[in-house]
Amino acid sequence: MKFKSVDLFSPYILVVIIALYIALAAIAYQEHLRNLQWISNTTWAYVLMGTLFFIAGVFVPKFIYNHSEKLKSILGGSNVTEENSAPWYNKLRILLDERVVLAAVLIGIFLQILNLYLLGGIPILSGYLKFKATTDLWRISYPIFLPAITILLAKYPRKWYYLLFIIGLGVFAINGYRTTTMAILISGFITLYYTRKMKTSHILISILLIGLVGVAAGYIAVMSIQWQQWSLNPLQLVAYRAGFTMMVFDKIVHMAGATGGDLFHQALSTGHPRVTVGQVVLNYPVSGSTPTTSITSTIFGPAVLDFGFYAMAIQMFIIGAVLQVIYATQVKANGAFTALYAIVLTHTMIWVETGPTDSVVYLFYLLALVAVVIYATQLVRNSKRAIVN
Repeated sequence: MKFKSVDLFSPYILVVIIALYIALAAIAYQEHLRNLQWISNTTWAYVLMGTLFFIAGVFVPKFIYNHSEKLKSILGGSNVTEENSAPWYNKLRILLDERVVLAAVLIGIFLQILNLYLLGGIPILSGYLKFKATTDLWRISYPIFLPAITILLAKYPRKWYYLLFIIGLGVFAINGYRTTTMAILISGFITLYYTRKMKTSHILISILLIGLVGVAAGYIAVMSIQWQQWSLNPLQLVAYRAGFTMMVFDKIVHMAGATGGDLFHQALSTGHPRVTVGQVVLNYPVSGSTPTTSITSTIFGPAVLDFGFYAMAIQMFIIGAVLQVIYATQVKANGAFTALYAIVLTHTMIWVETGPTDSVVYLFYLLALVAVVIYATQLVRNSKRAIVN
């Protein structure tokens, strides 16, 4: 009962993920995997301060709301329904019609299958194909599929939609990127966690299975890279990735501001910020006979490399505040908001390793925030109408 009373996926889960990631890195250092260099005290201080700014970001919106009677009266009123919402709001709700959402899921799956066909192979089994797999088709199919399938699971609990979820998971997993596979899997799980009454045993089993899939997907993807040779077992590889990523962040801390905003610019465009991290921090070649390596740098890394400590602090505070606002909205409104929160939270947890360098994730953040603003606008309208009446 105590376990069930805890909200596992409030924004504070990110603090737990950061702590677990540091623990994995510590294991890698302790085992001296591939001569990883121990990180400096300054870097530990950056991690601690970044986490504290995130916690502050989560806390501030809640504090403001709890100490503002006006906000409570406006945003804490009755939920928006089809009967009390404005005509323009009801027109927007058509986008969440089951047939529309189902069509979006099918389109997303079809486009990804087409993407795989045009690639001419299975990217997860070939490092060269994996390097080419993030095409314009993928950039369209993934942002369509993920919100659509999670909304479908949240609002319309039909059993055969789980089959669609598994099919979609499969065709995107074949693309070779562990982050995409985990994003779909965890987003679906968080959505079900909030919308279904899951038994404690089922929750624990699901978390274990997700962990195993993550380890397996990462191991298969790494082993398929022809120009790299690995002798680590799957669990050692997980720890090594954490240790290596923390080591990269340590180097970034000692060259803060080196890219002057280039990573952020690339993240909002079609650039490759993780490739740039490898070039700037590790002096990897710009081009060559093999595809350029993508390097992760933790959730703190890109902001520090672009602008330094203060940029990281601002970024972490904003992430915390935005997650809290979306979380509070999904608690009140559920349905599609729960799906959007699940997507945003999942990608933010993945950012703990990879860093905020994905334009598609910024798109998900924007989509969730727009939905929150629209819902809040309707709440304000209802509040004013209640006062007039």
